[in-house]
Amino acid sequence: MIEKGMKIDEIVCIDTGMEFPEMYEHIEKVKEYIKPYEITVLKSKYNFEYYLGKIVKQQGKNKEKVGYGWPDFRNRWCTYWLKYKPIFDYFKTIEGDVIEYHGIAIDEEERSNNNKDRNIKYPLINWNMTEKDCLQYCYDKGFDWGGLYEKMGRVSCYCCPLSTLKELKILYNNYSELWQNMKELDKKSFRKFRSDYSLEQLEDRFKYNSLWNCKDS
Repeated sequence: MIEKGMKIDEIVCIDTGMEFPEMYEHIEKVKEYIKPYEITVLKSKYNFEYYLGKIVKQQGKNKEKVGYGWPDFRNRWCTYWLKYKPIFDYFKTIEGDVIEYHGIAIDEEERSNNNKDRNIKYPLINWNMTEKDCLQYCYDKGFDWGGLYEKMGRVSCYCCPLSTLKELKILYNNYSELWQNMKELDKKSFRKFRSDYSLEQLEDRFKYNSLWNCKDS
């Protein structure tokens, strides 16, 4: 958008606090690259740990129960509290209409149908750019995320229970500090990490059977 001379009032990034170290390094590199443009970094009022095991529910059948536990397919509270709410709260501070530009590639064009009630534009879809095209574009500009996208098929929060077993095995083998942090978080959750495996079960498999074939699931 900058290269095409498109009008940009503000560039906003939402930090969940649970990103890979390479992602934070990448954001700093982008900040340098796009000067004099700046990036507004938004964060939730409370962190992941708070919602996982400390928040006291105020309504519904689980009123007064503590913590949401690990997210799952039915209850992806992390997306709402750590991503959606910070940006929606920020929009409330802006006077006038807001035109949003979202970086959804044409591979996931169907996602652009989810927000028809908001003034959102999708330049990557308009430019017919796939996720592969976008990644190569970044590589050509010198952004490689420290090899993160060569390790992972898709990058989200490192603690995501929806990660594939293959991705979790890579996490265990390459990011011991992050894995240990997940184990500490696990102590605060009433729900096990995944419906099929707990963190302890995954660790046992990864530790004692390095040849275990992790299917992409």
